[in-house]
Amino acid sequence: MAPHNDIVLFHYSFSPYAKRVIWYLALRGLEYAQCIQPTALPREDVNALGVKYRRIPILSIGRDIYCDTRLILQKLEERFPSGAIGATDPDQKALQKLLETWTIDGGVFYRAAQAIPPEMPLLNDPKWVKDREDYMGRSWAKEDIAKGRPEALAHLREAFELLESTLLADGRQWILKTKQPSLADIEAIWPFHWLSTMEGALPPSLFGRDNFPKVYAWIDRFSSALKAARNSAPKVVTLKGPEAIQHITQAEFAEPGGEVDAPDPLGLKKGQDVESWPIDSGFNHRDRGQLVALTRQEVVLKAQAKIGHKDVHIHHPRTNFRIRAVSEGGEPKL
Repeated sequence: MAPHNDIVLFHYSFSPYAKRVIWYLALRGLEYAQCIQPTALPREDVNALGVKYRRIPILSIGRDIYCDTRLILQKLEERFPSGAIGATDPDQKALQKLLETWTIDGGVFYRAAQAIPPEMPLLNDPKWVKDREDYMGRSWAKEDIAKGRPEALAHLREAFELLESTLLADGRQWILKTKQPSLADIEAIWPFHWLSTMEGALPPSLFGRDNFPKVYAWIDRFSSALKAARNSAPKVVTLKGPEAIQHITQAEFAEPGGEVDAPDPLGLKKGQDVESWPIDSGFNHRDRGQLVALTRQEVVLKAQAKIGHKDVHIHHPRTNFRIRAVSEGGEPKL
């Protein structure tokens, strides 16, 4: 049975991006259901909802389906404001946003992915390796990962040093000097936490606790706070694919349709057939549908679930996504 707030999270446990959302939900104590997905395509449950977007996680609230953790976390802050953990004043909001940009778009996670040790068992699975190559557009062969690791580690050491010598240098417990971890901590910590739990990823001679004591103390505090939050949070309900699909397609929309921003430089019109897709990773998979809304922050498309044939609204952020009109036959309009 899905929770009363209609939140369903599609993810798999190894995904560092999914952890961003899982941690947020735990720290907020928000009730939700999960639908566990394969680590590699195809993901038939997501496909059944009419969604082509291939990245994990995806979060639905009713028949609104949110893609990309940047948008997911923003929507959770907006739709469940009581007890929100995001920054409130302009200076803190700026820092929170800069940390999000630094870790996602600024190269920190890209280098973290390059630091995966060649001995990782999943790299012995040809299907998973091929899937990663489709996802990121680069080789995931063991020999290529081994060649790229030294450069990645050099960049990561600089990132560790930045945290050690600036934001954490004054001994603060949390990034925004809050009493408990905030969204800013999630935005900053996730690639460092992920690497610290991956055996063989960080050579002790370069990344030992003596090298970055404040960073590791922060990671330890975060893990303890997360454990305490999970112990008091509502139990997560696990839904099988057909259960999740049935719940979503029988639900109402969580948001009104919205409008298209008239001054938007793309010049698109409400109801127009469009396609939208990420351009940084997962770019071989595009969602198509009628344009429901277009703002400075997001694009919303109306698509149809393959099971139940109900309309769903697919939400993408604007950052690092491309949107263009398509003809009725599905061809892009040049």
